[in-house]
Amino acid sequence: MSEIQNRHMADNAPRWYVVHTYSGYENKVKANLEKIIENRGMQEQILEVSVPMQNVVEIKNGVRKTVNRKVFPGYVLVFMFMNDETWYVVRNTRGVTSFVGPGSKPVPLSDEEIHNMGLIESETEYIDFAEGDLVRITTGPFEDSMGLIAEINQNRRVVIVTLTIFGRETPVELDYFQIEKVK
Repeated sequence: MSEIQNRHMADNAPRWYVVHTYSGYENKVKANLEKIIENRGMQEQILEVSVPMQNVVEIKNGVRKTVNRKVFPGYVLVFMFMNDETWYVVRNTRGVTSFVGPGSKPVPLSDEEIHNMGLIESETEYIDFAEGDLVRITTGPFEDSMGLIAEINQNRRVVIVTLTIFGRETPVELDYFQIEKVK
């Protein structure tokens, strides 16, 4: 077992690892791995498999369209305890080419990388609003506008607020600190 694996087993903490996949196979690898985890009862060792996605606005032929795109094409993120068994299961999942790291030694993501990707929050944060709440925007170009919260993304600390602009409902992404709940 590698020095890295020994160190993290000693930590007795799961870590995020990056797995390289065949191009276009990210979702298939996620599904295959989740099925293997369930079949082998490894939910306590491999805790999460993620293909980070983001909404991107495309304009084609003058038509504005929001599409869901992979943030890291060709890669899957796995939150797991690293040991010989979990390494073997992930590495031998159909569609996986390798772990990211030198040679066959997986290197976990640093806390800074994890935080920048929005995979974890560095501190617990309580928010006093929920989807469907009426809020007032306190700063920015839409200051003093009122809207309804359509979506909350706690990892990124943003909300999507639906505003009526020029008679049309328009989703606007705002940081938590830019809104206040209307009582």
